[in-house]
Amino acid sequence: MTAVRQVLEGTTYLITRRCSERRFFLRPSTETNAIFEYVLAVAAERYDIRLHAYGVLSNHFHLVVTDPHARLPEFHRDLDSLVARAVNCSLGRWEDFWDRKSYSAVPLETAEDVLAKMVYVLANPVAAGLVRRGSEWPGLWSGENLLRGKAVTIERPKGFFSEKGPLPAFATLRLHPPPGFETDDSFVNVLLDELRRAEDRAAAELGAAGRSFLGVARVLAQKARARPATHEPRRGLNPRVAGRNKWNRIEAILRLRDFRRAYRDALAAWRAGVRDALFPPGTWLMRVQHQVRCAAVT
Repeated sequence: MTAVRQVLEGTTYLITRRCSERRFFLRPSTETNAIFEYVLAVAAERYDIRLHAYGVLSNHFHLVVTDPHARLPEFHRDLDSLVARAVNCSLGRWEDFWDRKSYSAVPLETAEDVLAKMVYVLANPVAAGLVRRGSEWPGLWSGENLLRGKAVTIERPKGFFSEKGPLPAFATLRLHPPPGFETDDSFVNVLLDELRRAEDRAAAELGAAGRSFLGVARVLAQKARARPATHEPRRGLNPRVAGRNKWNRIEAILRLRDFRRAYRDALAAWRAGVRDALFPPGTWLMRVQHQVRCAAVT
């Protein structure tokens, strides 16, 4: 069972979602890129999710986002559902698209942590040994123009999406400066410098291991139903918060522990018939489905 999430207004997250069995269902192609980009733009506009960076690799994706109105679960519900159905349709399949585990949403504690995770997302194609620079990746990747605020208008892809359906004919994809950097004109330059250093470190580590980059041509030649030959480590850590500062991280973990304890107590009371039980701030599912009372954020 997925642990209960605390969904608070204004939280910035690193989001990760993996394809079922690590298969390459999101392998870059004109059709897959168009579907994901359009759905991402529609869902972000619909729920006012502020995108800061994104990268879509062949079998998973990462986003760095801020959720101003505590609507992340709704955003992810639409993003995951529409991408899965539309890409499955394009691949002629109908089985499970995503891994059985729910998406990972790791709160980022400080502006420094947000910058670090944006670098992580953008350097991911290099760290995975796919291309020498993230900008060479043939899939979706938030490059310099988007980072500097250029908006992209995306036409609704043909095929799965009905011309008479509820989704718009066009959607606008726009990146926003993350919290703490809204008025910092040097932020993108700092980010790109950090990215280049991260890419160089990843390339050096790959070379030291006697490996070379897969390259664009070989990435595009992969089959959508294929998966990596390597085995993914199991039973590793599943972080609930991210922070470079040890004490900030400990405080965040303790806050999350307190939230879950208060949630369990309120849920037990509610199930026992106490319909005015007070749930802790950040309660989402019970608030949306059952209109329970929630304490204010202090």
